[in-house]
Amino acid sequence: MPIATNATSSLQACIDACNACMQACEECYTACLNEPDMQARIRCIQVLRDCADICSSSSQYMSRNSEFSAQLCSTCATICDACATECAKMKDTHCQKCADMCRKCADECRKMASQSQAAK
Repeated sequence: MPIATNATSSLQACIDACNACMQACEECYTACLNEPDMQARIRCIQVLRDCADICSSSSQYMSRNSEFSAQLCSTCATICDACATECAKMKDTHCQKCADMCRKCADECRKMASQSQAAK
């Protein structure tokens, strides 16, 4: 269980979702590169990379309690939604699991962004 400071404890669910999504995207990306139909997965692979990167950045921004966390998480939710859509098109287990993680992360990021906006 990650140890959160008081400053970031309210963000922990979103940080955890971003970290889990980043890991799922990295694992799915690697698996997709090894699939026999890799050429058919180019769009999925590209979005997986974007999603892993934005999830990692979002986690970092929230961990340092950046004033830009809500904005980044809003963008993260959009990219996670796109990644979930792409992964859901593939029938293999790694893509289906990744799509689920992306949906969960998008939900957490939307909650975080809306709570931060409401607090202002």
